[in-house]
Amino acid sequence: MIKDCPEQTLFRTHNGFSVIGENEVIRRCFSTAGKDAVEETVCVSVLRLWQAVCAGNEENKRLLLLRPEMGGLLPSLLTSRVLGLRKQSLALLLQLARTDHGRSLVVGHLDLTGLLEALVSFLDFSDKKANSAMELLTDLALEERFQVWFQANLPGVLPALTGVLRREPTITNTSALCQYIALVGNLSAEAAVRRQMCASEEFGDACLGLMARCEEAVDLFRDVLYTLLGLVMNLCLQSPFICEVWAVEVSRRCMFLLNSQDGGILTRAAGVLSRTLSSSRKIIEEALRAGVVKKMIKFLKTGGQTASRYAVKILAICTNSQHEAREEVIRLDQKFGILLRLLSSEDEIVVANAALCLGNCMEVPRAASSLLKTDIVQVLLRHAGGDAQKTAVQLNAGIALGKLCTAEPRFVAQLRELHGIEILNSTMKYVADS
Repeated sequence: MIKDCPEQTLFRTHNGFSVIGENEVIRRCFSTAGKDAVEETVCVSVLRLWQAVCAGNEENKRLLLLRPEMGGLLPSLLTSRVLGLRKQSLALLLQLARTDHGRSLVVGHLDLTGLLEALVSFLDFSDKKANSAMELLTDLALEERFQVWFQANLPGVLPALTGVLRREPTITNTSALCQYIALVGNLSAEAAVRRQMCASEEFGDACLGLMARCEEAVDLFRDVLYTLLGLVMNLCLQSPFICEVWAVEVSRRCMFLLNSQDGGILTRAAGVLSRTLSSSRKIIEEALRAGVVKKMIKFLKTGGQTASRYAVKILAICTNSQHEAREEVIRLDQKFGILLRLLSSEDEIVVANAALCLGNCMEVPRAASSLLKTDIVQVLLRHAGGDAQKTAVQLNAGIALGKLCTAEPRFVAQLRELHGIEILNSTMKYVADS
């Protein structure tokens, strides 16, 4: 058995790869579908030999993968009906892809469609083979060349990706399934990929189906659900959504998940809702009936920075179209203590949505008068005339200030004292020009 660098070099300099690759008996063994014991032994031995000669040897890896037959051979061996061949071909690929150079060679010379479908098929296993295959696929997906290929060839591999999401989590290696979903989620961050995924109703339905199966046993499949919500959040960046029916169903499932005691699930469910609510008045009305305002106020009292960002956006969306939501915010956030605190945030998105929500609430009679003993005029004026990178901050603060003064004329005097009218005029001109 080849064990060290000199022997690996001798194998290469004596044309070992060509000798094996051009041997008719070996080629016949690899090409035979139903392998007998002798053929299996030959194939396994060759795979182990390749592992030995390529271990830590980048030049040998290169020569092996440059062999014209290897492009289709390795992916096909990964799906062999002979378990030993699948194991050894996976072991060889893991070794080849251990380095940056090796991963580049794999992506550059193997049939990537066959390779992706073959690696995904390892989710049939419940042991570490499934994890190893998903780790390998995750590493390959970091290669720029893979990402370019994936974007161009997604229609052809999307059925295989969709098929995984239709699997029963009860009979699938949970950690490997999480790795797979995270990988798809990372790829969906690219707009062109996301657009193609959202164009497939089958893919969207598969995501919904897996959500439903995980919700039936959240304690068992918490990690799968958490990872899946990350993928769904990315899909919800696409406009329009897969379809309105899909958006409604996703929103319903996320509203149900807001009853969870798990902080991670709660945050991601709110994140999805913050992206689906604005797509349909029906979704907003259902969310209000399900108590979304009360839940988001609770988020803002106890949640972290990410949860707060989602929660205030949800409140802004709801109060923007529903008077009932405005009244509920006023009832639950007495004297607007929570919204005033959010207006001091360093997160411009939080500030913009807090200002929008506050402005919406000013349309409720007598709401503005509860702010008379606060510095709300100065706060809003500072944002309206500030240099925030997001113009939504200036615009929403200016609108909120206008609604505040309209609802409660006593604020107008404060505005004049602070030269607020001139500042607002200048700000609105800037926003209009930008």
